[in-house]
Formats: sequence, structure tokens, C-alpha cells
Amino acid sequence: QVQLVESGGGLVQPGGSMTLDCSAFGRALSSVGMGWFRQAPGKEREFVAAVIGTDGSTYFGNSMKGRFAISRDTAKNSVYLQINSLKPEDTAVYYCAAGESIMFGASRVDYWGKGTLVTVSS
Repeated sequence: QVQLVESGGGLVQPGGSMTLDCSAFGRALSSVGMGWFRQAPGKEREFVAAVIGTDGSTYFGNSMKGRFAISRDTAKNSVYLQINSLKPEDTAVYYCAAGESIMFGASRVDYWGKGTLVTVSS
């Protein structure tokens, strides 16, 4: 059984930084494709970033470049999302996702984590 387990969410002040972790269990997914989506209250789930394939190509959603960084550790079967200069509009549930084509959207995701809440507020 494949599981994606996220950690690292919580409350952070505007302008701060946060790193989210996701580890995969049950299958070696980090070299296939892993990444992150987010869903803010009342909005659709949107693609944030992904690391795909053995060469580790990175992909970012619209308006995600600059403040977002994604990395992976294939030995730990894990992916990490660092968010800098956090804004209140970054408040959302962040979901770990896995699959070789997740950069094309939620319909391409093979596995989902349960999500971790990030709240940006003073």
C-alpha cells in the first residue's frame, strides 16, 4: 500500500519561510515524480511544484516561481517544498502528490497525501 505522509505545516507570520516535507512509503516514487498541490478555502486545488524523473526536472505552477523551491532526496524517498516570503494568500492545505505527469494537473496524480495546513497570519 502506497502512502504519502506530509509534515511541516502550521502557523507562520507574513514574510516568513516554511519547509514542507513529504515521504513516500510502499513504493519508490521520488525518482518517478513527486510534488505539491494546494487548495485554499473556496478555491480549486492548484499545482504548486514537482520534481519529475530520474534527471530531477523541476516544474512550477503559474506564479509559483521565485518564492517556491522544490527538492528531493531519493535515498529517503522524499520531496521538500520551501516557501519564502509567505503571504496571507498562501494560506491553504498543501497536498503531497506523486506520479510521472503531475505537473499537468490534479487528474494526473496517482497518489495523494492527506494534506497539511499552512496558515499565514500575524
